[in-house]
Amino acid sequence: MPKKKTGARKKAENRREREKQIRASRANIDLAKHPCNASMECDKCQRRQKNRAFCYFCNSVQKLPICAQCGKTKCMMKSSDCVIKHAGVYSTGLAMVGAICDFCEAWVCHGRKCLSTHACICPLADAECIECERSVWDHGGRIFACSFCHNFLCEDDQFEHQASCQVLEAETFKCVSCNRLGQHSCLRCKACFCDDHVRSKVFKQEKGKEPPCPKCGHETQQTKDLSMSTRSLKFGRQTGGEDADGASGYDAYWKSLSSSKAVDAGDREDEYDEYEAEDDDEDDNDEGGKESDTETTDVFSNLNLGRTYASGYAHYEEPED
Repeated sequence: MPKKKTGARKKAENRREREKQIRASRANIDLAKHPCNASMECDKCQRRQKNRAFCYFCNSVQKLPICAQCGKTKCMMKSSDCVIKHAGVYSTGLAMVGAICDFCEAWVCHGRKCLSTHACICPLADAECIECERSVWDHGGRIFACSFCHNFLCEDDQFEHQASCQVLEAETFKCVSCNRLGQHSCLRCKACFCDDHVRSKVFKQEKGKEPPCPKCGHETQQTKDLSMSTRSLKFGRQTGGEDADGASGYDAYWKSLSSSKAVDAGDREDEYDEYEAEDDDEDDNDEGGKESDTETTDVFSNLNLGRTYASGYAHYEEPED
């Protein structure tokens, strides 16, 4: 029998496991919490935007730049990490700046580690919105990642995209390779896969994670855990074969559409005739209409509406008895 673990050994193993998780989480920082994607308010125009070197709206330089890598606004280091030596002096503002990132448009401090690593590991290096196809330099908002397909989204399209991202490009939840129900869904390919066809020889499955998509390699999710919906066709299923009169067999839809157009055209002609008859009647009764107008003005002549916006809040005096 193996030896029973002591309390000190259990504590040491738990500590090593926690340290391993902490080291792994450092590389996987949430995109919304990264310093280069932090929220910033301009000093002059007071507009909220993404952290950047120059204001997107008025192009003004900010008084307290934020480093895109470490997120600090004041360099207080006295070690040799700083490229610019400032022993015993704290540097703020542009004295702390060492470069501007070409991807996220934000300042990078003059620390050697930030200057050498940020350009390589910038999370917004290829941050182009999947909906509007705009990069960081083309809009003033922050960058977000979709919770389902993990594609980049700008601040204008994040809610609309995530609301419609759980729609499959199919009419059922069946596997794309067979007729069985797909237990695994890829929200980047918008397809479902069964347990057999989700296995891939190209993309390897990591231990403790869902199997990757055999097409794109994106991590799949359980279909039962998602509020997935399928694609709906506006005019229903095909009613005829490929040799039918309509395009691709949708002959019934095109026939009903043409008949409805013909009915609408006939109704419009009838309405046009009725409008002409009404116009003739109005021309004959012009003199009677003038008399009715004078009667209505007499009725509302003594009406007092009080102080209204249209009158410029004028003061109305009540008539004396």
